[in-house]
Amino acid sequence: MAADGVRIELKSEDIAQGVFARAADRAVAAQPMWEDIGASLVTSTQHRFERGVRPDGSPWPPSMRALAEGGKTLVESTRLMLSLTSEATGAGVMVGTNVLYAAAHQFGADIQQAARTQTIRFKRHKRSGKLLKGFRRAKDATEERQVEVGAHTIHLPARPFLGLDDDDQAEIARIVEDWLTGPGGLDARQ
Repeated sequence: MAADGVRIELKSEDIAQGVFARAADRAVAAQPMWEDIGASLVTSTQHRFERGVRPDGSPWPPSMRALAEGGKTLVESTRLMLSLTSEATGAGVMVGTNVLYAAAHQFGADIQQAARTQTIRFKRHKRSGKLLKGFRRAKDATEERQVEVGAHTIHLPARPFLGLDDDDQAEIARIVEDWLTGPGGLDARQ
């Protein structure tokens, strides 16, 4: 090279420092990335409700209602499933629900019922006079009885719906990679 020419010297530590500086700047402003992760996890969790499975892919124990009437466990009204939200900050994301009975379904529960007197309602067949199967609402009943119900415990098995599965982890990695290498990310030329 000629002594009076132009020379540019580039050192690998200069490049690395620039990349690290952009990564540090990006990490401080990471709330949009966490919002994307939260939205992805809410959608994934809602899909678990539709499939009736835990984060590990194993099925939930069916509810007594689903066994008796058909349908899916934990989605009769969809209240719990549709209550899922995410809340992101610059440092992370929380996914959950404010529905009071959510913890009982996530972790399981034993519910103590006190002894009580209760009215049960029946309907008789018009022609045969035989009692029809099942209890009835007051407007549909032809007779009612007072019964004593003893104290008892209702066991609600755990039906975990919150958690990460393998697909969630892969999607989080993809979102983080896109965040780091996307517009304004580590590949940005500055």
